[in-house]
Amino acid sequence: MNATVTLIGMRLAKVGIEFAFNGPTSECEGCKLKNTCMNLDVGRRYRIVGTRDAHHECPLHDGGVYAVEVVESPIIAAIESRKALVDAKISFEPPKCDKKDCRIYDLCHPEGLHHGDKCTISSILGDAPEDCADGLALRLVELKRG
Repeated sequence: MNATVTLIGMRLAKVGIEFAFNGPTSECEGCKLKNTCMNLDVGRRYRIVGTRDAHHECPLHDGGVYAVEVVESPIIAAIESRKALVDAKISFEPPKCDKKDCRIYDLCHPEGLHHGDKCTISSILGDAPEDCADGLALRLVELKRG
């Protein structure tokens, strides 16, 4: 497990917390710690796996920021059943669907995963919780990027 050290607000600096990295704000421009805070990939999800004692003041976070170790979070997604094989390496392709009001839309288009991402299916969790409105046979899987 290759962890990356980054900085996160005091209230979130707990092992097990997951978050999506949204990138810098304009207030970050002149900060001397910007390179440590902004060393993650925008739009990806991360899980805190370790904390460190390093504390720094930050104008954006009440109570400052702490150094933490993070890894990319595995992502749960609904994919076509025919592609759902443990240890299979796939290029993620969300269904061609624009039904954003669908109850499983977020499983088919999970946060942190982009079209074309190379992934490995680490486990199969079962059938999708609902049928696809377009008639696709879907399975829930856990994916790891890379």
